[in-house]
Amino acid sequence: MALPKVVIVGRPNVGKSSLFNWLAGRRVAIVDDVAGVTRDRVGTLVQIGEDDEDPRFFELIDTGGVGIVDRDDLDQDVERQIDTAMNEADLILFVVDIREELMPLDEVVAQRLRYLKTPVILVMNKADDPKMDDRGGEFYKLGRGKPIAVSAHQNRNKGKLLGLIEKLLPWDDAEKPADAVMKIAVVGRPNTGKSTFINTLAQAERMIVSERPGTTRDSVDVHFELDGLPFMAIDTAGVKRKAKIKDDLDFYSVHRAERSIRRADVVYLFMDASQGITRLDKQLADYIAKEYKPCVFVINKWDLMLNDEEHEGRKGMTRFAQALQHAFRNMSYMPMAFITAKTGKNV
Repeated sequence: MALPKVVIVGRPNVGKSSLFNWLAGRRVAIVDDVAGVTRDRVGTLVQIGEDDEDPRFFELIDTGGVGIVDRDDLDQDVERQIDTAMNEADLILFVVDIREELMPLDEVVAQRLRYLKTPVILVMNKADDPKMDDRGGEFYKLGRGKPIAVSAHQNRNKGKLLGLIEKLLPWDDAEKPADAVMKIAVVGRPNTGKSTFINTLAQAERMIVSERPGTTRDSVDVHFELDGLPFMAIDTAGVKRKAKIKDDLDFYSVHRAERSIRRADVVYLFMDASQGITRLDKQLADYIAKEYKPCVFVINKWDLMLNDEEHEGRKGMTRFAQALQHAFRNMSYMPMAFITAKTGKNV
């Protein structure tokens, strides 16, 4: 049986990602005061009973804020990711902010949850002081019974919340999944088709795909099987030149991409065939070499080159490969793949 899934939902800025990192015991999701940071479903494995001989595991999933107005007009994509997560959940953590009064969007979330038969724990986050626990009376109106007050920031009531999770999850035949035989970090500049490639591997709309660069922000672990063997692909945010890094989100996204390279067994360096080779591609390749990671150069969107006489057919691939070998002289031995992730060609 697959691991039970616990999904965190709530309106924007109630501390869902902070709660996610707190329960995970490590910083997985990007946390920022700006609303709408999380877009894709971010998942991680959580263990209950670390000192037990027979510990239990569940998959914890963070989601975007319900009702978010996304600055890149990805509202509907984020909502689809939330709906998918809720429909797949075995247990839902409905998060509210105890420091604020009951908001209309809290009621919108509650209304959506009423259509599901999935058990729900109402979590009042940001209860940094025990004296704040009594403020939660109005949240009873959400129809989810007695809420639990926690503070990810002050590490309050983590054990109590995990105890409730353990009590409500279906544990029959649940097993820890086999470790991935290979971890693949998928890195590159923005809009080179990394998320499209991940979705093709997973055979599902696992990541939001958009023509807008910078859609992916977190580094997201996506598990898939190939020939019966478990693999893990790590989708990363598009890496920007330092001059293009405008805010903390960009900075943390780049930092997570670098960490994903360090975690990986092999790195796929994605490039857009129509844009050629850039200085940033070379910088990424240098970082991969510095970390002594095996690498595959993936030239995506090759279909866009088929109408170009210079790059048509095998001769075109040979010319592009020679250009790569010249640009990356210290990594000229790396294998190359010419693909079209959008159609699945050569994936």
